[in-house]
Amino acid sequence: MFFRVPCFYLGITGEEARRLAGTEVGGDGGVGALVSRFLSALIGEDELCNSASGRRLSLNAVDLVSLLVAELLGSYPAEPPSGGHEMLARIRNHIEENLMDPDMSPQSIARAHHISVRYLHKLFHNDGTTVGSWVRQRRLESCRMDLGRPSNRRRTVAAVAQNWGFASPSHFSRLFRRAYGVSPTEWQMSTFTRT
Repeated sequence: MFFRVPCFYLGITGEEARRLAGTEVGGDGGVGALVSRFLSALIGEDELCNSASGRRLSLNAVDLVSLLVAELLGSYPAEPPSGGHEMLARIRNHIEENLMDPDMSPQSIARAHHISVRYLHKLFHNDGTTVGSWVRQRRLESCRMDLGRPSNRRRTVAAVAQNWGFASPSHFSRLFRRAYGVSPTEWQMSTFTRT
């Protein structure tokens, strides 16, 4: 069974991830055992995949894996993560939980975290991106996954896009093609011909 966790959620660089590649972790004690038991319990819980509970459990799993990764790297970071790093992680979790809200904006995100919009932009800028592009990327990835599900075979591209917060189907189609090289309809049809 494979679990994919982006490096940014673990607070590590790509180089650190490569250094850990192929590392065997014992599941008989310590953090390794905790992570092993937790991830094993998640396997087969398909009904959780698209639920709020499932998203919360995913975040908990990421926290545990992050703890294990820090241990495997030999030590915790030389200095504790800055408040900005922790705040950015909380903001990303908030965005994940509210991706379907078409009214989500930098203003609403900042308000939910009691920070200024300027500080919000600074957090994302320091991480090499912008709030808008982060939200857009996560929404596009969610749409791509939904369009590839056999259960969504009869759903229109516009309905999937609207479900994930895109107000304009044509704007969504342009963004999707730019990101993935095919139109949403082409992607949807290609996934069904492969199943």
